[in-house]
Amino acid sequence: MEKIKMTTPLVEMDGDEMTRILWADIKKELLEPFIELKSEYYDLGLPEREKTRDQVTIDSANATKKYGVAVKCATITPNAQRLEEYKLSQMWKSPNGTIRAILDGTVFRAPIMVKGISPVVKNWKKPITIARHAYGDVYKNSEYQPKGPGKAELVFTSADGEEKRQTIFDFDGPGVLQGQYNTDRSISSFAHSCFQYALDTHQDLWFATKDTISKQYDHRFKDIFQEIFDAEYKERFEKAGIEYFYTLIDDAVARVIRSEGGFIWACKNYDGDVMSDMVSTAFGSLAMMTSVLVSPEGNYEYEAAHGTVTRHYYKYLKGEETSTNPMATIFAWTGALRKRGELDGIPALGRFADKLEAASIAVIEGGTMTRDLAGLWERKTPAKAVTSQEFLKAIRKELEKRL
Repeated sequence: MEKIKMTTPLVEMDGDEMTRILWADIKKELLEPFIELKSEYYDLGLPEREKTRDQVTIDSANATKKYGVAVKCATITPNAQRLEEYKLSQMWKSPNGTIRAILDGTVFRAPIMVKGISPVVKNWKKPITIARHAYGDVYKNSEYQPKGPGKAELVFTSADGEEKRQTIFDFDGPGVLQGQYNTDRSISSFAHSCFQYALDTHQDLWFATKDTISKQYDHRFKDIFQEIFDAEYKERFEKAGIEYFYTLIDDAVARVIRSEGGFIWACKNYDGDVMSDMVSTAFGSLAMMTSVLVSPEGNYEYEAAHGTVTRHYYKYLKGEETSTNPMATIFAWTGALRKRGELDGIPALGRFADKLEAASIAVIEGGTMTRDLAGLWERKTPAKAVTSQEFLKAIRKELEKRL
């Protein structure tokens, strides 16, 4: 068949370790034989971030603003161990945090469900979508480690020079401090995105924070959501027959576990990070989760919601075969291609993305899968656990039949 032509580039953000290997394999096996792939490439691997002092991450986010659609591989957020391993000059911040701070918006994450693998939570019958605020909080924090006694203060100096001080803690010895922030504008964007997505997908929307403890920070989120809902969305929700409600995150966790799914759960930045991992694992695997950042300006960044699969990468470096699940990375590419086709008026890109997703699911439902899923397989016919490359080749074969 003739390759599908693209007119506008995708922003392609390469990553680290095993996911970087799979990234190249997916392009070679499933994309480049069928599409004249057009992308503006940015290497977000840790060595390049060190070399550019993280400027490459900023450049990739700004390119996403320019072109409107990006696809991102998983990347390392360095800790003390990585600082030594990669001989870094500093522990660079999370690339996802940097990109999200520049783009703002909301991350929507939902599980990829397949027949033959039931959620660990047996009453979950429908997908649960996590709507994660993608700005500020712990991902853009400031930290300090006092070495001895002293007073820690929260200081705000207004534009006209007025200074407000508040004691955080009087240290009598060494400790650690952390400061974080958010803005009314970003919280409002988060609220609008969640309400609109709920209407678009016809799902109930839950929102949860810890406002009983964080009486100003978290309460500000709660108030802005309620104000926007009452002013702009209440009647539309009633007409659509869907519900919005707020609850404490403790109560939300209990409700989610008892539910049958089929709703959107809106969370602050860190809460969404943790809860999306919990939801994806309970549905089958961290590698079975779609993720897209939607900015207020209508920019889209698709990514795999999991990490770089370090353990498998070390095996790969020893020449050993690995069985790493590439599904989330495949679906990042299909989401980006579908959106690129939609924005550029190229329906063939959307049809290709649909067929690639269907082929990937069909291979698993036919009993061929990576080892992380084989242990969850419930059908009488035994699962065939294969290597990553064998899995991609099986998808290629199924895709060619559908094309």
